[in-house]
Amino acid sequence: MKTLIGLMLLGMIGTADYHLLAKYPVPGDDGWDYLTVDSASRRLFVSHGTKVDVMDADQGKVIGEIPGTRGVHGIALASDFNRGFISCGQTNEVVIFEMRTLAILNRVAVGKKPDAIIFDPTTKRIIVNNGDSNDSTMIDPADGKVAGTISLGGAPEFAAADGKGKVFINLEDKGETVEIDPIALKLEARWSLKPCETPTALAMDTATRRLFVGGRNKMMAVLNADTGAIVTTMPIGERVDAAAYESSTQLLFFSNGDGTVDIFHEDSPDHYSVVKKLTTELGAKTMAFDPQTHRIFLSVAQRDGRTIQPGTFHVLVYGY
Repeated sequence: MKTLIGLMLLGMIGTADYHLLAKYPVPGDDGWDYLTVDSASRRLFVSHGTKVDVMDADQGKVIGEIPGTRGVHGIALASDFNRGFISCGQTNEVVIFEMRTLAILNRVAVGKKPDAIIFDPTTKRIIVNNGDSNDSTMIDPADGKVAGTISLGGAPEFAAADGKGKVFINLEDKGETVEIDPIALKLEARWSLKPCETPTALAMDTATRRLFVGGRNKMMAVLNADTGAIVTTMPIGERVDAAAYESSTQLLFFSNGDGTVDIFHEDSPDHYSVVKKLTTELGAKTMAFDPQTHRIFLSVAQRDGRTIQPGTFHVLVYGY
């Protein structure tokens, strides 16, 4: 009976109707990139020009900021160490801050144009993907020092860890995904993603060993993380930039710059069904997923051509 109830609840969540719940206004008219949710503290970290705005994830109020992050791209959180790490593309450095107080602790030089950044709790490494130097920098969060650099042979975009000591990275300009060992500082595998091109977004189901790649040719590809084989592809929206996977519901999300989020269900490791194409706002291509509330957050502003219209930057919140 418990198993049946669990399956029924899972089915209800898996087919839930995602819709707009709130819009959080954020002061300032600068550009943006990634945003990150800290579910435990209920904080939302939003990249924003030369700073990171820190918001109450439930109320939408700005509760703090981390300044001095020129060309900010991403925010990685290492909660066990009470430290956060911000990639700054214009200064080729990572800013380290204390999570509780938001105080800046240090600045660490990395490669050229650091962009996507993640924390792998298995290897205890911060992985910084440097777009212009074609490499990834490994940082030890315990002491904040660079542990080493891995040459990738292409421009890295997002990364995903498998929970067993390996990390996978998309190479946007090569149309490949590579596997690295953050401790041994080795590149261990390189796989072509054809017919998926210009891969940006990446997420993973660590249980089924499936990688979910979002390509800019309006295609998502599912990759076997053990063999590198592409097991299926599905169409998605234009200018994909972020992906998220939730193991409890087996839902997969891709956020796209054309103002859509494609939601799929993992029916089995090699079969996927369309749940919904969510309409958001034009330009809302970066996304963060909150496993505690099952909500997704997207940054966006209204533009007049390339110019951001004053007072329009905000975070969209979708859930059910």
